[in-house]
Parts: sequence; C-alpha cells; structure tokens
Amino acid sequence: MQHAFERRDDTLWIEQLSLPALAERFGTPLYVYSQAHLTQQFQALTDALKPQPHLICYAVKANSSLGVLRLFADLGSGFDIVSGGELERVIGAGGDPEKVVFSGVGKSAAEIDFALKLGIHCFNVESEAELDRLSERAGRLQVRAPVSVRVNPNIDAQTHPYISTGLRHNKFGVAQVHALNLYRQIENSPWLEARGLDCHIGSLIMTPGPLIEALDNLLGLAESLAADGIELDHLDLGGGFGVPYHDEAPFELQQYADAIKDRLGNSNLKLVLEPGRFLVANGGVLLTRVEYLKPAPDADGRNFAVVDAAMNDLIRPTLYQAWHGIEPVVQHADIAPLAWDIVGPVCESGDFLGHDRQLALAPDDLLVVASAGAYGFVQSSNYNSRNRAAEVLVNGDQVSIIRQRETISDQLALEQLAPWQR
Repeated sequence: MQHAFERRDDTLWIEQLSLPALAERFGTPLYVYSQAHLTQQFQALTDALKPQPHLICYAVKANSSLGVLRLFADLGSGFDIVSGGELERVIGAGGDPEKVVFSGVGKSAAEIDFALKLGIHCFNVESEAELDRLSERAGRLQVRAPVSVRVNPNIDAQTHPYISTGLRHNKFGVAQVHALNLYRQIENSPWLEARGLDCHIGSLIMTPGPLIEALDNLLGLAESLAADGIELDHLDLGGGFGVPYHDEAPFELQQYADAIKDRLGNSNLKLVLEPGRFLVANGGVLLTRVEYLKPAPDADGRNFAVVDAAMNDLIRPTLYQAWHGIEPVVQHADIAPLAWDIVGPVCESGDFLGHDRQLALAPDDLLVVASAGAYGFVQSSNYNSRNRAAEVLVNGDQVSIIRQRETISDQLALEQLAPWQR
C-alpha cells in the first residue's frame, strides 16, 4: 500500500471511513492517520530483517503524536529521540525507556540527567565535548552511561541538503579518524560504557547504495575497535530510507535488509535501526477545504485555489520545495481541469502547498494532501496567530481524535502583559 487512502467510486476513503465524513465531524485543516498503514510498514520492516536480531527505534521527530507513539510501543518498537521533550512523550505514551536511543548534537545537562535516571538503552554521542559532559553527569549520579559514538562517514546520501547528515560539512557526528580515540576515552572512564557504534547519513534516501556503503564503513571501524580490545553490543545504522511522494520508485527494502543480514550474519553485533518517515509518511493525509477560487484574469496569469491549510500547517513545500500529491476528495466529472496553485491564507508569497496542479475544482471543495504523516504536524506553528490543526487516528471503521484543535485561548494562555502595561 503506497498511500493510506483509496478512491471508492468518486470519493476518497481511509480504511473504512470516508474523508468527507471525517472533515464534517472534525473540521479542517485536519491530519488523519491510518493505523493499518503504520502497522503494515512496521511489520514489513520487521519481516524483511528476519532472522537478524534487531531493535527498531522509531524516530520520534517524524511524528510525535502520543497516539502514534503508543501504536508503535504496542508493536514492540523502541524509540530514537533528539530531545528531553521527546523522551517525555515516549514515557507518556507507554514506551519502554530501555528501548530508547538518544541522538542529537546539543543534549543539555538536564536532558542527560533525565535520560540517565530512566535508564535508556544508549546515548548516541556526537562530539568529544558531549562525551565529557555525559561522563561528568553520570559521575554525579553514580551511574554508568551506555554510549555509542555517531560516526560521520562523509558519504553523500544524494538527498536534499537540509536533510543530509553524513557529509564532512554537516554538524552531526564525528569523523571516523577521531572515533577510535573517543572509544579509548570511554574505556578509560569509570562512568561510561561502550555499547555500540552509530551512523545516520541523511533522510529520504531512495536507493540502498549509500546506506550499504555507510554500513561497510562502520563494520571496518568495528573491526578496528575489536582489534583494540573494544567489544561492542550493537551497530546502529540510523534510518533515512525514503518513501515515494510523487512518481519515485519505492525504496528497495529487501535489498537493503539482505545486505545487512549478509554482512552481520556471522557477527555478534545486534542491529539497531531508526526509521521515521518510512513508517509514517504515507500513512497520513492533511485534509483542507477551498475557501476561494481565484482564476487568472488572462492567459498570462495563474489560477489560485486559496485553502484553509497553510505553510504553518505543512511547511515542507516551502522549506524543502517538497512535492505532495493533492487531489479533490470528491471528483467532478462535469468540471474541466485547470492548472491551479494551491495556496493558503498566510501573508507570505511562499505560502503554498502545490504549484501547477491539474485539478477540477469547485468552491468549498475538500482536498487531500497526501504523504503528510511525517514532518507535517510536528513542524507546524502559530505563524499569523493561526491555530494548529487537529489530529485523528483511524482504525478500520473507528476514529479517535488524538490531538484537539488548538484555540486562540490555548495560544494566549502562556502570554501576559508587562506590569507597567496593566
């Protein structure tokens, strides 16, 4: 299943519920997630890796809604976090801290202390300075910190520069030539324990080649560490494997899994993966309604469909020049399609969801923006004092709201006038 929705006659459905019924009940803009799709993606990855011992740690930053996190926790997933707030969400959703890996370049002392007290699986360390801080905090708490050094292998992931993380000029990880010295520091510290070796070269990678190259680099480094007397428990290959948003060929999951199993089959290293987008992107949609149609006045103009969702709801098209499929939820057989720019109400020319889409549109039409399950709601904001959208989770013929629609009272609750303004 490439996307979570399907068309039945002229109308789009998600599992056993029609999208118009969901929009009528919960309003728009509305994020809708398919439990069946998310479950299927998790199971497909698990099946592809069998019988290789592994731990899947869902990348919380892709979609951190409690309902989504609880779904993956119930499936047995671990979690890849990049902040103390994400760790709070994992615990709030019933996740197991012993299945949590903590990535990110800027872990604060408070975040480290919180994770140490909970007993997480591993810290993915990204600098010598972070390693020093982790050792100091662990010493204060009189506990040993499990450590994996994130290596930057200088491999081009062939993806958008904003989501490339494995090149020398990226802020993430440490150069391979420095990794051995860091592991020696770990071995010499009474408060650190070398648990694994980590790498993550980027996101939305559509071919296994760069990921396999990174795997081979890590295995070579693991051999050097073993020769130096440093034995590891696991190899963390990160995530990054992509999904189709437009007409891309699907990622060759089985090819990648087979390469992993071929290389790790005779080793004692357990596999850790950190997928995010792969699990959730095509399991979610954003529903939005047409507010106004603004046809071009002449042949040189553009046709604008102004909808009630905006760049504050889904910033990927503006930030990454990302393409999301957009369709009318109910098709019109009696309207000729035109090339429409789908734009929002935000006061920016960069506020768009799609350009030059051939669509047959009428006023008040409901549109679906596909592939919105990853980096959609999590990157939303209150720009222009707009309320953030509601989120719902669909399970067959059941639906539950997992985040209420924000109100202006919610926005203003944390603000106040200065004393001299009262």
